[in-house]
Amino acid sequence: MLKSARKTEKDPEGRMPLAEHLRELRNRLVKSLLAIVIATVFAVLFYKDIIQFFTDPILRAVGCDYSFAELAKNTNETQCARIVQNGLLSPFTLALTVSLSSGVVLAAPVWLYQLWAFVAPGLHRNEKKYSLGFVAAGFPLFVMGAYFAYWSLPKMASVMLQFSIIGSDNQLPLDDLLNLIMRMIVVFGLSFELPLLLVMLNFGGVLSGKKMAGWWRGMILGITLFAAIATPSTDPISMLALAGPIWVLYFVASAIALLNDRRRARIEALKPGDDEASELDLTPEDIGEVETVSVSTALPSPSPSPETERDRINGYDDVT
Repeated sequence: MLKSARKTEKDPEGRMPLAEHLRELRNRLVKSLLAIVIATVFAVLFYKDIIQFFTDPILRAVGCDYSFAELAKNTNETQCARIVQNGLLSPFTLALTVSLSSGVVLAAPVWLYQLWAFVAPGLHRNEKKYSLGFVAAGFPLFVMGAYFAYWSLPKMASVMLQFSIIGSDNQLPLDDLLNLIMRMIVVFGLSFELPLLLVMLNFGGVLSGKKMAGWWRGMILGITLFAAIATPSTDPISMLALAGPIWVLYFVASAIALLNDRRRARIEALKPGDDEASELDLTPEDIGEVETVSVSTALPSPSPSPETERDRINGYDDVT
């Protein structure tokens, strides 16, 4: 069993020796990898269904309203793009790649929690609150971008295959098609995180909402150029499907930044200025009943009277 570094007494400030940090990192990595392996084994059992889920919309968009098994048995002369696999090892390599990618996605809640659990002890309370809020907003944004990529892929395929020569047989290598799908999902998902990054910079005091709102012309142009370069395909539909939502999210992020600047300005207005002394309440208050205090024995005793001094021998009360 792995020895957890959190079993020992916790430091209130989250400090740990270097050896404890390394042990904690090892435990978190092992748990994350174990979750990915279990999810990958589970995905191996359904990797054909996963491939079918991503390729069915594209097949329907190009006039192939059949499954892989039906396409293999179909002998009708129909203009249809066929998905093929090249090479002897291609099916095994593709199954391994799809299963591993699916395992990483399915195990995301586990390894994201392990990452958070490793970082959280070193954060302050406000930092934990903001980081949890950004993570909670970042995951839906990534899913939204992935959905837009999945939605635009069939339309992209339909437009691109219209340039085919009449009578030609379109063959789509399955590994290239899945690589294109994954790249578009990742690019769209990460691109939708751009407004969240701007909001993070605003909350950190690096970028003001007024500057963000003033950059709208350049941001629209920059987002459009970014969408044209980042989109793996070259059709305008995919570019607009990526650029359009980011435009909307950019203006939403600017509005959030402006509201946050107003809130921060109201808080700063209540505080004294840098060259202004804070107001002090100098009204006298009743201190209440005075409590008497006994004299400590450590204080020096009063000087003895002459009669007492005559009774002493060599400065002592008795002969001893």
